Amino acid sequence: MSTINLQDRAMGAIMGAYIGDALGLGPHWFYDLNEQYRLYGDWINDYTDPQPDRYHAGMKAGQQSQSGLILNMQIDSILTNGGYNEEDFCRRLDTELFPQLDGTANVGPGGFTSQSIREAWVLRTQHNKPWGEVAGFTDNTEAAERVLALAVRYATKPQELARNVSSNTLLTQCDETINAMTVAYSAVLGMLVQGHPLDENLSSKLMQLVADHQLPFHAMSIPGSKPSGAGTFASPDALLTPSSIARAAHENLIQPAWKVSIVYGMPCAVYHQFPACYYLAARYSDDFENAVLHAINGGGQNMARAMLTGALVGAQVGIQNIPKRFIDGLEDSNKLLNRAEKLAALIH
Repeated sequence: MSTINLQDRAMGAIMGAYIGDALGLGPHWFYDLNEQYRLYGDWINDYTDPQPDRYHAGMKAGQQSQSGLILNMQIDSILTNGGYNEEDFCRRLDTELFPQLDGTANVGPGGFTSQSIREAWVLRTQHNKPWGEVAGFTDNTEAAERVLALAVRYATKPQELARNVSSNTLLTQCDETINAMTVAYSAVLGMLVQGHPLDENLSSKLMQLVADHQLPFHAMSIPGSKPSGAGTFASPDALLTPSSIARAAHENLIQPAWKVSIVYGMPCAVYHQFPACYYLAARYSDDFENAVLHAINGGGQNMARAMLTGALVGAQVGIQNIPKRFIDGLEDSNKLLNRAEKLAALIH
């Protein structure tokens, strides 16, 4: 178990997510790495301005994308209510975000609006559908990027973590496989905030939580166990993935590490993103800078990769071991630190 205290790990997770999000603002979605190299050089090592004719045009280095801004809403809602309040969170989307959208990708705060948010906006504002009936089948990490705050808040309470993360995910993404993988990522983050390492033994610890009915996955792979019951996720596979990938990471099987994006895939879907994040977070468990920079330099959906990796590694190294330049380079860094500190104070 980590010797870093719980609050410092929690703050590290939130600030790590903010940093990863902002690092991705400039070089977001380069699927042609040669084009990325031409515009940003062979190695990106800091915040950068977006190109004027690409995603997030007009924004500046160190600012938050819409993912970071929605994460702010999630945290502010948690702080107002002391925990997850779905009605309050949905009200914030309705009043703070949706009035700034028009259903197209490049309109909205942060310079880009993801597909799942656009679909929810259409059903909510154009068809007057209630929350609970606006989710679509988008397979991206949009929900994971906001529910990571719930994973931190409920890090010591896996049953509440799973229930709240699943409920929030289903607001915009209705595919149960995406839901299961998002809950699994959140459960991993919760374990890291508690102080468990991302190693070959983490999956067995997660499976013990399944056996204890703390996580809603089937327990069929646990000797002597019975299925968890109706309404649970179809299999425990999303919980078994992290330790297998950690073993590969500890053997340095991908060289250089940024090529994780080529091995697991550059696109936006969770089945590309989560494995890459687990690999980088396990390989650089004590090296925040290398973890997020390898996430960014892999191209493709590098913003999500860096944001989710940043949360995992930030939880392992703690706020005090995140390089100060990454925190100082964030716009409104003091406000972001204040949010992270207040959220961390709620954990017990």
